[in-house]
Amino acid sequence: MVIGFLADVPVDIDRDPARLRAIQELTDPGYAAAQPGLLERVWQWLGQRISDLFNALSGVPGGPLGLLLVLALVIVLIVVVRLRVGKVGRSAKTSGEVFSGRRQTADEYRKAAEEAAARGDFADAVRNRFRALVRGMEERALLDARSGRTADEAVAEAGRFLPDLAVELTAAARQFDDVHYGGRPGTEAGYRTLSELDERVRRARPVLADA
Repeated sequence: MVIGFLADVPVDIDRDPARLRAIQELTDPGYAAAQPGLLERVWQWLGQRISDLFNALSGVPGGPLGLLLVLALVIVLIVVVRLRVGKVGRSAKTSGEVFSGRRQTADEYRKAAEEAAARGDFADAVRNRFRALVRGMEERALLDARSGRTADEAVAEAGRFLPDLAVELTAAARQFDDVHYGGRPGTEAGYRTLSELDERVRRARPVLADA
């Protein structure tokens, strides 16, 4: 009888003790373990967004199957465009023109290269030194002066008259393309190598192309 009477008595807990009791309850490791983890919540959110998308596009002809076909077509188009643009981009980077704008003399390009190297801009130094190299060969009539020539074309033609330097010329063209069209940083070592090659080409005696 006493136990039943006590059970009927309401338990009145003050506000502060109640708040403390709630905090203790929330900080209980068992309570935290029962909550979904971050990854699970992310997946739940993504699932809800996908469900909302399907519900919003439920009017597409063919229902969910039609929607899947449309999404598949969009993905295929994106892949095709990326592949096509990538090929064009790579082609432009590896076969860009040597000269742009007003063509200067070889000495003017060399001066611009040295000034760029002095201020630490080795990308600009590499560009101008390679142009000096090609322009110098044009001035010596080893190459005909024409617009639109690429770095690879220039060194391929020059290699016929300077076979002993053909390998170094090919490496120089690759460095020019990588820096100017590929976005790679120029280096002091690369610039010095290019400068030495320019001087060697200036001193080299050409041979007959059919020799």
